[in-house]
Amino acid sequence: MFVISSADDTPAEGPQRSAPLKNIVVADFSRILAGPFASMLLGDFGATVIKVENPDGGDGTRAWGPPFDNDGVSTYYQSINRNKRSVRLDLQDPTDVALARELVNRSDVLIENFRSGTMEKFGLGYAELAKGNPGLIYCSISGFGQGVGRDLPGYDFLAQAAGGLMSITGLASGEPTKTGVAVGDVVTGLFSIIGILVALNERAVSGRGQRVDTNLLHSVLGLLVNHASAFLIAGEVPGIQGNAHSSIAPYETFHALDGNIVVAVGNDRQFAKMCDVLELGGLPKNPDYSVNSARVKNREALHQVLEERISTMPVEHWTATFADVGVPSGKINQIDEAFEFAEKLGLSATYTHLLSGIGAAPQVSNPITLSETPPTYRQPPPGLGEHDDDVREWLNAPRERDDSTQAQ
Repeated sequence: MFVISSADDTPAEGPQRSAPLKNIVVADFSRILAGPFASMLLGDFGATVIKVENPDGGDGTRAWGPPFDNDGVSTYYQSINRNKRSVRLDLQDPTDVALARELVNRSDVLIENFRSGTMEKFGLGYAELAKGNPGLIYCSISGFGQGVGRDLPGYDFLAQAAGGLMSITGLASGEPTKTGVAVGDVVTGLFSIIGILVALNERAVSGRGQRVDTNLLHSVLGLLVNHASAFLIAGEVPGIQGNAHSSIAPYETFHALDGNIVVAVGNDRQFAKMCDVLELGGLPKNPDYSVNSARVKNREALHQVLEERISTMPVEHWTATFADVGVPSGKINQIDEAFEFAEKLGLSATYTHLLSGIGAAPQVSNPITLSETPPTYRQPPPGLGEHDDDVREWLNAPRERDDSTQAQ
């Protein structure tokens, strides 16, 4: 029998404590990245997440590879779909649409990222669903908003381009470049979670749900932070600066003897200490470099002087030397080295699920640490339709009016 209750809060590992979102049910109609990322993080804190998938292949990321596991499921899909149940519903079939509506009526949150107007076409638009569930938090994620840009395809790559992020990313002498991960999707997922939690908090006071709208373009614009402010306030349009910082110097990469090193000097005191260990004590007295604003203006000349010295010794030498005097610096790690580094620091950056076909599968843990109600990892990413029978039985069972979070 399918039951949504506190019994589902028992974590696969870690302290057995009450999950803060244990009474929240999420109807997840989203796919690909932004929406599934948001629903997964809600699931980590105890929310019951029911992933609605198209019977014809399900979430498209299931096939995004290589790499794949031994069962042919992509590692991409697995990265954003833990702590969920999968049910296949054909939203063009009236019977399945009726089940979808019943799911929403039993849910606190709905997340969707279809092209604008699609949910309305299925009879699952906010205005209609809110009539049957006035407490519903309905989160719509789009590429370019619900207005004039509603028909534009919502791809992260396009949003990074249209939102100006690519224009400031890449080598200083090269072409505009997207980030190494779909950061527009990821941050949109995070903004969606913030909106959902704010709306849930408001509902606790007013008893009313509301619609939450996020989109990739606005999220990317929000990511521009100081660059956006430089334009909006000072009229400056920054260009590509490689690994340099537009307002701080030296805050960039340098070639050491055996590789690259990152140096992040945030103030004049750190710059003086850096110059001391580089035996360049005269630089802080030079008016071209004495204060940060001057160093930013004369960045290229300063970089050449510093790199000439840094290039004589290996990365490890400089990271240790700079650390001794309080100058922030570091090696540029490959991804495998990054996880090794996190482990050395004692960070619990991974957890392990037992998955069919590949046994123990480590994944990135939730980056949020709470002292009393930490995230839990109760369910591995589900197979397509893995919970069809349980979810359908629950939806077809009578529902008690005063208990929307438990069905027998």
